[in-house]
Amino acid sequence: MAVLDDQDDERELIMNAAYRCLLASEGVSVSITDILHAAGLSTRAFYRHFASKDSLLLALFRRDCERVTAELTSSITAAATAREALHRWIDGVLHLMSTQPRRRRALILSSEETRRARGFAAERERFQTTQEEALAAILRRGVEDGSFPWADPRADAEQIQAVLGRALDRQLLCPSADGTDGTDGTDETADRVTDFVFRALGASGGATAA
Repeated sequence: MAVLDDQDDERELIMNAAYRCLLASEGVSVSITDILHAAGLSTRAFYRHFASKDSLLLALFRRDCERVTAELTSSITAAATAREALHRWIDGVLHLMSTQPRRRRALILSSEETRRARGFAAERERFQTTQEEALAAILRRGVEDGSFPWADPRADAEQIQAVLGRALDRQLLCPSADGTDGTDGTDETADRVTDFVFRALGASGGATAA
């Protein structure tokens, strides 16, 4: 058994082992026993951190969502204008699954095993709300500086998120036929979505002026 002094490290060991087990099983059901065997920890260690396998799966999903949000937020922090911030956000979201490892991770964390976890719908809704709030903040900035004169920040953030979600679903379910990362296709999709969104918001010059 692994000996750890740091409780956070123990929790991470369990979470990382759970992901490896899910990856190996391609998202098919895995047991707590399997996870603990992979982590080299005891049942007692598991219940020090998680009330159930469902709570572990939700923690995995939440951790990934927080990483995505932090990555996207970091990408727009240095944006000089609202136009640039929105362009970076759209591009960042649509490149989240442009590589096979990230796409594989997204598939695992949205697998039936994870979606069956009690509380998953609420956790996913929390993530969606966080994303929409970040988008709305960008749009409010654009209204204030005149970049997006037609924007209704809250309502439009929800619609933009829906468009991005559909594009991501396509990437997730329909990877490039040649087995490559598909970066060129992602770039094209990002450009197309950005142009559509900018025109809908009344941005002069469309996305090309971003």
